[in-house]
Amino acid sequence: MTAPRPEDDTGLQGPYEQRAYGADGAFVAAVEGLADPLNDPLPEQHTSPWFRSDTAQDDTGTGVSQDAPPVDGARPQAYGGPEQPQGAPDEWYDPEGYQRDWYGAQQAPAPVPAAVPAPAPDPGPRRVTVTPPVPDETLGLRTADTRRIVAEPHGRSGPPEGPAPTGRSDPAEPFEPSRRSEPAAEPITGGRAERRRAAKGRGRRPAPASAAAATPAAPLSRMEARRAAKAAKDSPAVVASRVVGEVFISLGVLMLLFVTYQLWWTNVRAEQIAGRETDKIQEEWAKGAGKPGVFAPGQGFAIMHIPKLDVVVPIAEGINKEKVLDRGMLGHYGEGKLKTAMPEDKQGNFAVAGHRNTHGEPFRYVNTLTPGDPIVVETRDAYYTYEMTSVLPQTSPSNISVIEPVPVGSGFDKPGRYLTLTTCTPEFTSTYRLIVWGKMVDERPRSEGKPKALVG
Repeated sequence: MTAPRPEDDTGLQGPYEQRAYGADGAFVAAVEGLADPLNDPLPEQHTSPWFRSDTAQDDTGTGVSQDAPPVDGARPQAYGGPEQPQGAPDEWYDPEGYQRDWYGAQQAPAPVPAAVPAPAPDPGPRRVTVTPPVPDETLGLRTADTRRIVAEPHGRSGPPEGPAPTGRSDPAEPFEPSRRSEPAAEPITGGRAERRRAAKGRGRRPAPASAAAATPAAPLSRMEARRAAKAAKDSPAVVASRVVGEVFISLGVLMLLFVTYQLWWTNVRAEQIAGRETDKIQEEWAKGAGKPGVFAPGQGFAIMHIPKLDVVVPIAEGINKEKVLDRGMLGHYGEGKLKTAMPEDKQGNFAVAGHRNTHGEPFRYVNTLTPGDPIVVETRDAYYTYEMTSVLPQTSPSNISVIEPVPVGSGFDKPGRYLTLTTCTPEFTSTYRLIVWGKMVDERPRSEGKPKALVG
């Protein structure tokens, strides 16, 4: 601590000498003459709050005043400072002496060995924290200088000089990718209400520019509205192309549905109908009905078995497309000029027709039969077994000679008990007819059981 100042000749002690202001009202007049009574020093007082005492200890601790003039009468210089004039007050600023007086002699810290600096990572964007200046209302007393400093955040009217911040407070600090650079907060210099509004708006997102700039459009005039409505309407070409496109789409959907119906649904329905008709024929046989003779058109009277094709299909009288063929059954040529023999006849040609595609398609793979393959016709009283002998791949639909008692082109040259199968060809068309012939090789009553072709 600085030693107290010595008493003067009058015995008074303290910083103020009474003899300077001994007259009545002299001290008050001196105070009123100051520009700033709180900060300006009184006359003959020290102008700096930190000054070296006349009796401050030197570096050796002997108590010798460092302000004592040297032997030759010259005043010392404060740490290399400029020489003071002879008429200056007995004081001068000494920061090292002030540190020594208040905190004692400080030992110099031991030198730290320099470490090899590690390569700094990529700094990247960093957050810059700017502390706003303390508002004027949070402090008690203010002077003219401090009020000016608070009013000017940077201590002057212009912005701070020097290079702009790089975004990193410490260059040696490692980079954190998760931290993003944010704009520095602007200092708030307004009142309390302004600071509250600013604090509430910090966590909110700024409104998009489009929303801020959106303004209601001015209403259109009647003429402009008509023009806009006319421009919005489609041209006749666009309308026509749209109608044509919708028509083609509708046709495509209808064709797809028709193909699905023809290729899939007709087979499902025909197989169901043929299966019920087969059960019906077998029930009538069990009751003793269905004797050989003349049958009504569409009436089922026999069942054909083709073991190689795994086909079991009923045979009805007539070749009517809707009543017989489209129901998944085989039709017997038994009317008019197309009348043929029955299986139980002693000679003749038993001819039947059936679909090759769609509607049950019982003759779908009839073209794969080879000579010797068995074909069995089952009636109420007997089983008639035929063997396939020849095939005619293609002929005209009007060629009825293929179903004559001695079919033309079959290779038979005399009357006998023959079988003829007719169907359409090529597949999915009815342009031509495919003919398959067979010759009866066995007749077995039902009482003797099933023939070998059905048992094996």
